[in-house]
Amino acid sequence: MIVNPENVPDITGSKYPQQFQSAVAGRVKKRLGDTAGLQNFGVNLVRLAPGSCSALRHWHSRQDELIYVLEGDVSLVTNAGEQVLKPGMAAGFPAGDVDGHHLVNRSNSDVVYLEIGDRTPGDSANYPDDDLIAKAEGNSWIFTRKNGEVYED
Repeated sequence: MIVNPENVPDITGSKYPQQFQSAVAGRVKKRLGDTAGLQNFGVNLVRLAPGSCSALRHWHSRQDELIYVLEGDVSLVTNAGEQVLKPGMAAGFPAGDVDGHHLVNRSNSDVVYLEIGDRTPGDSANYPDDDLIAKAEGNSWIFTRKNGEVYED
């Protein structure tokens, strides 16, 4: 199926508990994979405004992720620190690698990248800098504190 990104709805905001949502203000996603009918992996076209983050720093237990930068310079933050990624560069994050990651736009212009991830069931995401765990349940996520207490919004 052919997908024109201009015809794919923008997704803003986050499903994070309220106190974590401000980190991704300025992030806009277009679910290209869903629009194309893909079921086994997702592809998002993501635009980050200056000062915005892709997500809270995290790692997945079962799902692989890959990002590919299309426009702008973006900082990849991992346990090792920060590295600037430029257009044409990619980074992969294997499932189970506890090196938390996220992208931060520290520039004065938008960053655009592709975000690709599989849909292995039973995944969870750990957020090493925050009191947050996400557990996949069907097509949604349940957010808890690290002690297992569910966040209520």
